[in-house]
Amino acid sequence: MTLLPTRIAALAAALLAAPWLHAQANPSAAPAGAPSRISQVTLYPGSATVERVARVAAGSHSYTFDCLPQGLDAASLQVGGDAGLRIGETRVQLIDRDIAAGCASPLDERVRQAQDTLAEARAQTDALELAKSYLNTVAGTPPSTQTTGPGTPGAGNISVTTEALRRSAQDTLVRLHQARRRQEQLERDLKALEAERQRIAAPQAKVASVTVTLAAPRDAALRLTYQLRGPSWSPSYRAALDSRGATVQLERLALVAQNTGEDWSDVQLTLSTGQPLRHTTPYLPRPWTLDLRPPAPERAKLMMAAPAPAPMAAARADVGTAGAADEAEASFEVAQADGAYASTFTPAQRITVPSGRERVTLTLQAQPLPAQLLVRTTPAQEAAAYLVAQLPVPEGVWPAGPVALYRDGAYVGQGRFDPANEAQWQNGLAFGRDERVQVRAEPVREHSASAGLTGGRTERTIERSYEVQSRHDRPIALQVLDAAPVSLNEQIGVESTYQPQPASTAWQKQPGAIAWQQDLAPGASARFTARHVLRHDKELQVRERR
Repeated sequence: MTLLPTRIAALAAALLAAPWLHAQANPSAAPAGAPSRISQVTLYPGSATVERVARVAAGSHSYTFDCLPQGLDAASLQVGGDAGLRIGETRVQLIDRDIAAGCASPLDERVRQAQDTLAEARAQTDALELAKSYLNTVAGTPPSTQTTGPGTPGAGNISVTTEALRRSAQDTLVRLHQARRRQEQLERDLKALEAERQRIAAPQAKVASVTVTLAAPRDAALRLTYQLRGPSWSPSYRAALDSRGATVQLERLALVAQNTGEDWSDVQLTLSTGQPLRHTTPYLPRPWTLDLRPPAPERAKLMMAAPAPAPMAAARADVGTAGAADEAEASFEVAQADGAYASTFTPAQRITVPSGRERVTLTLQAQPLPAQLLVRTTPAQEAAAYLVAQLPVPEGVWPAGPVALYRDGAYVGQGRFDPANEAQWQNGLAFGRDERVQVRAEPVREHSASAGLTGGRTERTIERSYEVQSRHDRPIALQVLDAAPVSLNEQIGVESTYQPQPASTAWQKQPGAIAWQQDLAPGASARFTARHVLRHDKELQVRERR
């Protein structure tokens, strides 16, 4: 049957009016306010607390927060609102993303834009391919068979036509090459975006919805807070050394990343060193018992009959693994500064962190520190010298993390920043090699001889010498490190002599760690010698580790 235009218009009007009539007949089914938005995020190492805010209209009886990440912790849900807003029960539901209305991946728009750009690039490539094909046709057609017309070569102007054809062909081929390159790059970019979208929000992925029963006598703000696993921030630092001024500009950075499936757009971001999802109960001691071993035959029978210790060993291994994982995450368990149990950092500006593999770097603080500069070398290991800055422990909480090192404005490499590690912090921050300090290690002089009245003892002498020369135009503080043999058995005697006498024979409380330290004038050189005599009976088999 053919519908008349008036009947078609009436039917369309009826279809459009049906949802409005249904909402009027069922006020509770009407949407309660505008979609929610993320207003605040507190980010921890490995988790985040997200706060959403929605406006509910007067007279609303419920509100549903749609398109939430499926990884939200339902036990952590907290609901609040403005004064006068009464809140009842809360329901959580997981549904497939592909059937959830309005829950497209945040990468969908970027994928569409990449598809449009790629379509334009393909059209340009196809057009240049067509131009190339046309030029090939013109070049391959003899002048006698070509029809007269604009743009076709004639017998009377062969040279002009040939030059025009050459220029057109050259320009077309260059542009075609560039267009193909651009198209290949755009195809790779699109493939990467589609793979990321598939990984984060595949069609089989789910989204959560939280429905809150409420009574709103007036327009009000409704707030929902929930915990998420996965988002994280990690500390990073930048240390810039001014060697002339002997100062280090220490800059605190934070690397923020999240792939929850929802973008954090223009949110108030707070970084915390706390870890709310770690276990909250301390370990208890395991029983420690002593008993006599059973006789050997009975013990053998028991071992053959009952292989029960294996599960116990596995359980102990699980506990040990958990402990190791906790220690691996302990870089954020630092002394509290801003709070009693954690420190927080809140940037003044609002932050946007898109969902995906993109990492956002935030600058949290910059602090100048006075530095004590020295040139350190370990000639027995490497004939080179390095510039080291020893710094005071900065105030505040500084979790361990990588540090980018700059010396007089030039990048020199990466290091490790960990003020909580006392031994490592005493070593200082190394800012690369000092090429103006020459180090030379002389060949080791070693000989053995018999000692004692009967020649039953061995006396072994080892002598090492090093020479360091400065080519700086100002004095430097020089530190030379070396290792001396340490006897772990009273039957092995060790006698060491040095020239000059070192500042320490147990540098950083390490027995056998030798440290010479002295100032070296411009153009001056210094020589360091260590002589070690080892004595023991000949029949002893000495194990030596270096």
